[in-house]
Amino acid sequence: MVVLSNNNGNIVARSNEVKALGIPMGTPIFQVRDLIQAHQIQVYSSNYTLYGDLSQRVMQTLEQFSPELEVYSIDEAFLGLSGDGEAVAQQLRQTVQQWTGIPVSVGVATTKTLAKVANHLAKQGSGVCVLTDPSPALADLPVGEIWGIGHRLSDRLQQHGILTALQLRDVELPWVQQLMGIVGVRLVQELRGIPCLPLELCPAPRKSCCVSRSFGRPIESLGELKEAVATYGARAAAKVRRDGLTAGVVTVFITTNRFKPDEPQYANSAVVQLPQPANDTLTLVQAALRAVERLYRPGYQYKKAGVLLTELGPASVVQGDLFSAPAQQERRGALMRTVDSLNQQFGAGTVFCAAEGIEKEWQMRSGLRSSGFTTRWGELPVVR
Repeated sequence: MVVLSNNNGNIVARSNEVKALGIPMGTPIFQVRDLIQAHQIQVYSSNYTLYGDLSQRVMQTLEQFSPELEVYSIDEAFLGLSGDGEAVAQQLRQTVQQWTGIPVSVGVATTKTLAKVANHLAKQGSGVCVLTDPSPALADLPVGEIWGIGHRLSDRLQQHGILTALQLRDVELPWVQQLMGIVGVRLVQELRGIPCLPLELCPAPRKSCCVSRSFGRPIESLGELKEAVATYGARAAAKVRRDGLTAGVVTVFITTNRFKPDEPQYANSAVVQLPQPANDTLTLVQAALRAVERLYRPGYQYKKAGVLLTELGPASVVQGDLFSAPAQQERRGALMRTVDSLNQQFGAGTVFCAAEGIEKEWQMRSGLRSSGFTTRWGELPVVR
């Protein structure tokens, strides 16, 4: 099985069977049509709503085992555990599989960095690895595979003869600080089993919110471009409201397809400073539409657009505007709460701005999307 990127362009996820066929990550789908047909590979479009819902279910299951939970990404988390690590890890893995149907690997160690190493070993083995003696694992681990070591830093370390994680663990700290700074010192201490990276139980508030997509087909008219920007602005507004934030600046960007150099190229962005921070869809969409009207140039085929919200702050603390009407702000807030409630109850897009359009023929291609069987009543699995 493979999962495709936006507009069904490239392969971004592969099952083990596909990896064994030698199909690399990022391969354009048209290049492997023959292999897909010969091996009956199942092809799916990305379904971000489904992935997000399943991720949330897994994280809620993990919370049953420890209140110390750091959600690191959509498919990864750190937990603070006590007691018999092997027994807890096995029970955790079994429970997640039973409750969600998602197989997970569990690595247990004394620090977050070593836990990442243990998790790497767990994926290659039985699914659970308790790292009591890290030395053999670190000796076999290339330095570039260490969590937090990027490509450039890996090259620098290899130039100094440090090829494995074990060699990095055993270098002197003053030398590490000179080459990698305090971050490198913490990393080496973590490899030595000394915790330096505490669990982040409360995620830091986001500093920006961006919604951007490539179009399913090139857009030439201002009308369709405004529909797309209004749609992205509405999605961004809903996200910041969900996080209890407001935005002070709206940035809109548009671009043509840079992979078609024979066509006329154009890319630009515009910034709109709001009179006062806001999170209601009407205000943010209106600002985004003003920006795209300034950006639009006829004669180009636009491939992508996006809306970026910055200067985010808590919605509970907003500096008012001298000329704003508090009563109007209250009505806008009540309206947005109603809209969010209806969309949550009946599905995203149930209530939307007319500026977002109806047909939306420019939307990205996703005809191979799997069913949203955990978020849509109409797409529940049917047993025949």
